[in-house]
Amino acid sequence: MNEEDYKNGQLLLIDKPLNWTSFQIVNKIRWLIKNSYSIKKIKVGHAGTLDPLATGLLIICTGKMTKEISKFQSQTKTYTGTILLGSTTPSYDLETKSDSSYPVDHITKELITKATECFTGKIKQKPPIFSAIKKDGKRLYESARLGEKVKIDDREVEIFDFNILKINIPYVDFEVKCSKGTYIRSLAYDFGKKLNSGGTLVKLRRTKIGEYSITKSMTIEDFISKHSKEK
Repeated sequence: MNEEDYKNGQLLLIDKPLNWTSFQIVNKIRWLIKNSYSIKKIKVGHAGTLDPLATGLLIICTGKMTKEISKFQSQTKTYTGTILLGSTTPSYDLETKSDSSYPVDHITKELITKATECFTGKIKQKPPIFSAIKKDGKRLYESARLGEKVKIDDREVEIFDFNILKINIPYVDFEVKCSKGTYIRSLAYDFGKKLNSGGTLVKLRRTKIGEYSITKSMTIEDFISKHSKEK
């Protein structure tokens, strides 16, 4: 890979680690490319945000390939993860502390499996207040951190597959294939509510975007090492 390759456009599959934001990955890759080839300016962008507490596939586009970002964003996504039943948090994940506890004694494996049927196909869901969606020019998470009340509209999304991989109550491991715009955190919250309990997303990993798989990705450490050698 050289300077012209990156400018003409490259598609990079990165396995985003825990606690990195998607923006930090983009910034790191842009800096490495510029520093390695003494480029003053290079376009770099990602095709679909992952929360800091999520890991997995992040598609990074460089140069002219950034014009194709919307095409990748619109493709189906596949995730694996874990839901903790019996608890909720304001962010629907572990970014915030538990605010309510619920019983789980009544929940059976049969109830869990049956509940997935209610979340397959086109469904309505409300994005978490702790999200990057803009409302009246402000990110929802900014309003949330200020304690402001914001009316969040429901969104229609599509769940193509919702499979339970393992049940060890209160933990439920799952795999979901879904449309663009689906919030797995909201799915976890709504799933818990459907079981007359609570649900918190405690683990999430994106494994596929369209036909692009995590198995073909590289870590950010791999990318750093590669460009250290080329420098």
